[in-house]
Amino acid sequence: MRNNCGGIAHSRSFIASHSALMRGSAMATHLDPPTGRIIGARHYFPMRVYYEDTDLSGIVYHANYLKYCERARSDLLRLLAVDQRAAVESGEGHYAVADAQIKWRRPAKLDDALVIETSAADLRAASVRMAQTVLRGDEVLAEIAVRVGFVGPDGRPKRQPDAWRQAFDDFAKEDLN
Repeated sequence: MRNNCGGIAHSRSFIASHSALMRGSAMATHLDPPTGRIIGARHYFPMRVYYEDTDLSGIVYHANYLKYCERARSDLLRLLAVDQRAAVESGEGHYAVADAQIKWRRPAKLDDALVIETSAADLRAASVRMAQTVLRGDEVLAEIAVRVGFVGPDGRPKRQPDAWRQAFDDFAKEDLN
């Protein structure tokens, strides 16, 4: 079962529990970091633009779109039960970006609520190509095509673990069910 929990709800009870947490109260609740959702064959990752993301004019610095997309891909992998950390620690390997193309359409600005939409476009033995779109509401701000390859500790391409390929294959076919 996928973890499809949404963002943090802003309510009086949240504020009260957050205040208790900050005071170290026994009544405090654990806060999980926000995560995205998989809906059909798409992953949606919500985020907000902070001051640190912008340049002097209040517009998101161009390289930060790639960071946003990396966060979304990492979240997708976590939801697909792809344990990157365990693979690295065991010496099996890791994903590395092989190429990326980006088309900027409109600028994101300070305090914008964005959603990064990700889909798997092409699955191969050692790589996966993903299409990512940065959205502000229904407005497309940027489109990114990225190919990530699985590499061993020596940096050479190698087949992705079978379970990972199956997870991507299932994800890509979700809209057919």
